[in-house]
Amino acid sequence: MKHYLAIKKRFSNVHRDIWLFLSAIAIIGFSGQMIESVFNNFLSETYQLKPLERSILELPRELPGFAVAFVSALLFFLPGRRLAAFAMLLQAIGLVLLAFCASSFSIMLIWLFIMSLGMHLFISLHNSIGMELAREGHEGRRLGQISSIRNFAAIAGSLLVYVGFKYLGLSFAASFIICAAVLLVAAVCFMSMTPMPAHKAHLHLKLHKEYKLFYWLSVLYGTRKQIFITFAPWVLVTVYGKPTEVIAYFFTIGGIAGIFIQPLLGWMIDHMGERFVLSFEGVSLVFICLGYGFAKSIFPEGNTAYYIAATCFVLDMILISASMARATYLKKIAVHPSHVAPTLTMGVTIDHAFSILISIACGVIWYKLGFQYVFLVGMLIAITYFFSVMAIRIPGKAKNVEMEPQPTGD
Repeated sequence: MKHYLAIKKRFSNVHRDIWLFLSAIAIIGFSGQMIESVFNNFLSETYQLKPLERSILELPRELPGFAVAFVSALLFFLPGRRLAAFAMLLQAIGLVLLAFCASSFSIMLIWLFIMSLGMHLFISLHNSIGMELAREGHEGRRLGQISSIRNFAAIAGSLLVYVGFKYLGLSFAASFIICAAVLLVAAVCFMSMTPMPAHKAHLHLKLHKEYKLFYWLSVLYGTRKQIFITFAPWVLVTVYGKPTEVIAYFFTIGGIAGIFIQPLLGWMIDHMGERFVLSFEGVSLVFICLGYGFAKSIFPEGNTAYYIAATCFVLDMILISASMARATYLKKIAVHPSHVAPTLTMGVTIDHAFSILISIACGVIWYKLGFQYVFLVGMLIAITYFFSVMAIRIPGKAKNVEMEPQPTGD
């Protein structure tokens, strides 16, 4: 009874905005994982894309990420939490149109752009809102908790895809409609949160020399991320011939592992520092790239190469959460609290400018030389990332800034 009362008191102290945000994050995790689980098979089975065509597709899919700083500047009058609600609405509209109005590849690209714009608008807001709801010095812990909850919900999304496609005859269109419906609920959650002050338009478009390392890490993160988002599942789908339910199965495994590992990453950020976490990510990516690219050459017979590639897929899913260390690093070096959210948004724009280029370049490399060389490029990026991360220096507490005061019940 004593433990029950302690737990009840702990949860009763959690502010309403935190509950609303965590509810929205769970919904986004659920819908995002459903989309990721079906999207590559949707493209392969509906439009029979070749690897080069698949890489070119990343232009309309990732262009909204490049445009996000400019769109955020146009919508400067919307506080971050209202902008998040608008992002959910855009994504839901795009998904509905993909479900019912994607009769041709060219038309599908238009709806994909709308959906992707909503998704990318939220990418930077995810970390900035999360840090608003954290105590000073516990930002990594909060972001780790958020990622863990998102992962937990993502398991439900990938499980639904696995069971639905394997046993219930779930279609791609039905998957998109389910995702659109729950994203509208997330929009309501964001609209119900207490709005923070909006940022001035010019802040969204300004580059600061103090954050040049953050910008450079955004470039490297964008190229590293895009190789895995575009080509890692494409390897499993085309090179190893795995269907939708198998991709969903691996997303489920990665989600389960992430529930435990992502809070640990958050703890490591707070207690061991951003440089340690990000350098560990860089070293790990070198071996993941080797596994993806060369397992089939080393083990041409049997399923060994496939198991290695699948393991790399799951590990990379988990490691992608290490990027929250870049957000906490920015907050710690920020010259002024108002710089944090707009600079995170600019980071998204910068990383997508290069992710678009790398996806097209790697599509040509796959077409001309083979998929192994795509991951050789990824390995070189990972090595560069590691040495760049070693330049991270965090100022003393006197220079740290505090974001606007927020209720932060844990």
